Amino acid sequence: MKKLSWFNKLMFFFNMVLTILTFIAYILPFLAPKLFPILSVFTLGLPLLLVFNFLFFTYWLLQFKRQMLLSGIVLLLGITFINKFYKFSETVLPQDKEDFTLMSYNVRLFNLYRWLPGDALENIKLFVKDNEPDIICFQEYKTSDEAHFNEYKYSFLKENEYKMAQAIYSKYPIINTGDLKFPNSNNNAIYADIRKGNDTIRVYSIHMQSIRISPDINETIDEEKSKVIFNRLSKAFAKQQLQAEMIEKHRSACSYPVIICGDLNNSAFSYVYRVIRGDMNDAFEEVGGGFGKSYNYKYYPARIDYVFADEQFTVKEFTTFNSFVNSDHFPVITRLSIEAEKQE
Repeated sequence: MKKLSWFNKLMFFFNMVLTILTFIAYILPFLAPKLFPILSVFTLGLPLLLVFNFLFFTYWLLQFKRQMLLSGIVLLLGITFINKFYKFSETVLPQDKEDFTLMSYNVRLFNLYRWLPGDALENIKLFVKDNEPDIICFQEYKTSDEAHFNEYKYSFLKENEYKMAQAIYSKYPIINTGDLKFPNSNNNAIYADIRKGNDTIRVYSIHMQSIRISPDINETIDEEKSKVIFNRLSKAFAKQQLQAEMIEKHRSACSYPVIICGDLNNSAFSYVYRVIRGDMNDAFEEVGGGFGKSYNYKYYPARIDYVFADEQFTVKEFTTFNSFVNSDHFPVITRLSIEAEKQE
């Protein structure tokens, strides 16, 4: 420190503060939001903290200062968090006749209230026809005669009292269905047991507690509005904890290989993500590339829509269609298989 200029001493002080904040963010996914509801919001800022750590690391490295070790160690310890935020290379494994594809998409009521220009329902129908996923999970689905996807022989829809639904469509037979109603919430989870060949798999479509924050980045946010948003996030994350624990308990009682997909309304650095994922594979982390942005914030690559698959599945491909703007979310599609040796 004695060899540092006064400016570098100040920079190192900020670097140390950043290190402390980053370590707090590393710990938060292991702490229940209901115990620390305000702190839980802090997980949303972890990607930015990692970026600042990288900038500090570069700053010290260019000067050949040993202070670079501070942010360097922070980045090394957080390598798994970096992998959740950005994948440097995308992997596509060879196709096999036994592969199947699954799409998850929050369709925002098919643009019922004209938030976006164009005919969202017709565009989504064409998108489904072009990509031909074998299984589709829709969140914020609006039931109507026009909204039915007739090319799928099997389906399960569950509507709430506000006429908003979740839907699972399948080319394979659905032999059992059910839903999980979240207490004190308009959100829910549904599931379908699907027979594929000699195998039965369970697919959950989940829509976690909404945080009700507009993606319009041009909206002016003053001090009062920021307090409202902060409190809203805290309460939503506390509700999400209960919902995540319900899903985990229900899933653990299932004897079939499980796929969980849908809109978590939370980041990959959260307690909710950790509980729901459990020991399952995150399809994006396995074979995805880039940021995996699934929510239409203009200046932040938010990934809040996920596909998790049990270890019996091999994840072969994962794509986020973030140029397909017909909702505030983007559709995600993954290709999977059940390997024979993994079933034994």
